[in-house]
Amino acid sequence: MQQIDAVLNQAVESGDIPGVVAMVATDSGPVYAGAFGTRKLDAGPAMTTDTVFRIASMTKAVASVAAMQLYEQGKFGLDQPLGEIMPELATLEVLEGFDTDGQPQLRPAKRPVTARQLLTHTAGFGYEIWNPGLGQYQKATGKPGIGSGKKAALSMPLVCDPGERWEYGINTDWVGQLVEAISGQTLGDYLTQHVFEPLGMVDTGFVRSAEQSERTVCVHQRGEDGTLAPLDIELIPPDTDFHSGGGGLNSTAKDYLAFVQMLLTGGSHNDAQILKPETVALMSENHIGDLAAGDMTTAIPPLSNDVKFSPGVVHKHGLGFLINTSALPGARSAGSLSWAGIFNSYYWIDPTKRVAGVIMMQILPFFDVKAIPVYERFEHATYQALGLLEA
Repeated sequence: MQQIDAVLNQAVESGDIPGVVAMVATDSGPVYAGAFGTRKLDAGPAMTTDTVFRIASMTKAVASVAAMQLYEQGKFGLDQPLGEIMPELATLEVLEGFDTDGQPQLRPAKRPVTARQLLTHTAGFGYEIWNPGLGQYQKATGKPGIGSGKKAALSMPLVCDPGERWEYGINTDWVGQLVEAISGQTLGDYLTQHVFEPLGMVDTGFVRSAEQSERTVCVHQRGEDGTLAPLDIELIPPDTDFHSGGGGLNSTAKDYLAFVQMLLTGGSHNDAQILKPETVALMSENHIGDLAAGDMTTAIPPLSNDVKFSPGVVHKHGLGFLINTSALPGARSAGSLSWAGIFNSYYWIDPTKRVAGVIMMQILPFFDVKAIPVYERFEHATYQALGLLEA
């Protein structure tokens, strides 16, 4: 695996990124683990394979798996109006604009929200990071944003009617609320019992222990001049009043690799059956029809650049992750699953070539100009090292 080592080491030595941890598995088990650079620029300590990261929206796949466990048990239907289970979703309104005084103009949604829509980001919920109307709404009403850690941040209007378009947003936070409503447990307790402990994910959770905090990497901000600076603030409040199914988990590359291995091998790993193979297959299908997914235009540049995964490739969305409809040259196959976290952590699962990878960095803004090429080179080096490139 010298090709992968070379890619990651060069990225750190060049100063493109402060540090990185990356791992790869096939359906036979882990085949690569590497850690390079430091947890904090010019301060250390060195990155290690057990370094803890804020995995942000990589939480979404985990919460989606939890929901699909309950779906397997017949606890809800994918197209059932979820207002029947969560009354808060029965009276949703759509933000149409603002009047001359800057006050929001709202109207009732035309149709109810379903689990299929939440799991595919077609329910109409958005994020203020990529939807300026929601930022304006928050300023006008005093409602907190999702980064506040306050449950009131979920009481946002829709930005379109359910089912009309793919709009990345707080949908999976509502999936987490669905898990809580059905199970009677907090999302954290449910995941610990039904996902983390069975998979041996010992360093994954919504709250870090003191020992895990000692192993946690610092977030770095890239300035307009391209330089990186450590952020000595905790960007996700430690005193959140709900568990964010959309972005609240801390984890390690090793733990998350176990999770993606489970999906790669049809729902089982570490002698634990997390999902049925047919459920994993269902999650891996296109559930948004003719809609396209994946592209986002930033409304808050310090937090995210414009996002366009694999230009020229049409993306769809399954029940929890992005799906590329054609192969990427020298990399993943058509039908592979992927997503990311805002601090530039990424994963992919290739069911055709039977390989999955996890790469974790901790940099803002999302889709960082230096981190994305590292991710791409890491993936290509993986396929090269495993002899999976097309002849």
